[in-house]
Amino acid sequence: MDQLKLLVDLHIKGQRQGPGGRDATRRAIDLAGLNKKQPLKIADIGCGTGAASLILAQNLNAEICAVDFLQDFLDELDTQAVKLGLADRIKTLLASMEALPFQDASLDVIWSEGAIYNIGFENGVRYWRKFLKPGGILAVSELTWLTRNRPDALTRHWCREYPEVGLPSQKIGQLETHGYEVLGYFPLSPDCWRDNYYGPMQGRFANFLDKHGHSSEAMALVSAEQTEIDLYEKYSSFVSYGFYVARKLPD
Repeated sequence: MDQLKLLVDLHIKGQRQGPGGRDATRRAIDLAGLNKKQPLKIADIGCGTGAASLILAQNLNAEICAVDFLQDFLDELDTQAVKLGLADRIKTLLASMEALPFQDASLDVIWSEGAIYNIGFENGVRYWRKFLKPGGILAVSELTWLTRNRPDALTRHWCREYPEVGLPSQKIGQLETHGYEVLGYFPLSPDCWRDNYYGPMQGRFANFLDKHGHSSEAMALVSAEQTEIDLYEKYSSFVSYGFYVARKLPD
């Protein structure tokens, strides 16, 4: 089994495929000034199994297009949407976040939790902007340094894994450069990592390894995930995801 299939198999039964939480999503909704009074068209890009899409559907009067390049994740979201009575509000779309099929200026909101790193933060905010209506909202979470000085081991790891990791001021500057007014920023709390992402994933390790016969590929994936977890536990005061909420300015 190739690496991508192993990753999907490890994560598909996770409520989240990255750090986040219901309270964080709701806080971002509030920062954006969104409420049930407005009918909205929202794209949730890199939705995974749809944790954010489900919360958006429960809290807003919205048509949500949940986008991912992995059909297995979208199928899981479809199942959950039916169970929660939200299938009429959430439609899934198999597409790459680098080649979105939306018309220009057709969306009220673009949402993306823990996924924009796949095309890079600056590239993503620049490219996605054209799909927003004038005054439309962009809400994304992005790997962010919490301090200017950090332990070398942490810096080496994340600069190797995601060279665009930066300080909030850098991310806010990029948003401003590419035609947004920043409405708010906040770092995700440790429970978004430990309780909602890392803990549940660790709980799946044993069954995952048994299913794949403790193959070298499966063990290497678990080892890599555990290394990241250990690094976070040691250095959680230095790095997190930052949630950035911004409004599209006139051209």
